Amino acid sequence: MNLRKYLVLLLVMLFGGTGDVLLKLGMKQLAPIRFSHLVPDLFAALGNPWVVIGICCLIAFFASYLTALSWADLSYVLPATAMGYVLITLLSKFLLHETVSVYRWGGVLLISCGVGWVTRGPALTEHQRGGTQHDGQPRRSPREQHELA
Repeated sequence: MNLRKYLVLLLVMLFGGTGDVLLKLGMKQLAPIRFSHLVPDLFAALGNPWVVIGICCLIAFFASYLTALSWADLSYVLPATAMGYVLITLLSKFLLHETVSVYRWGGVLLISCGVGWVTRGPALTEHQRGGTQHDGQPRRSPREQHELA
């Protein structure tokens, strides 16, 4: 993998984790959403600047996530971006002042180890080389199909 691909995975992690934490920060400032007043409560939430910034971060997350999925397997991208859970736990502890138990820190450690194991493998499953596709076009290698410009 090249530096651009690592940057895309880092952006997925940063935007996803930050967006989730900002949504929580904004929702802490509002009354709980009631199902009997769902639509007005949701529109009230959209008036909170932290919620709006969180939504913008999650839109950026989605764009970078789609970019990563365009050149790598889902079974690689999702675990590789799971380091966002580490970021979420740290931000929850220090920004939201949540209590993070030893069990949660243990889970974060397990996630980190799992990410390390997954990212050691190839980002894209290698398919048979040569031959033609069902549409008669010559089959290109995954590297040719999925390199970022």
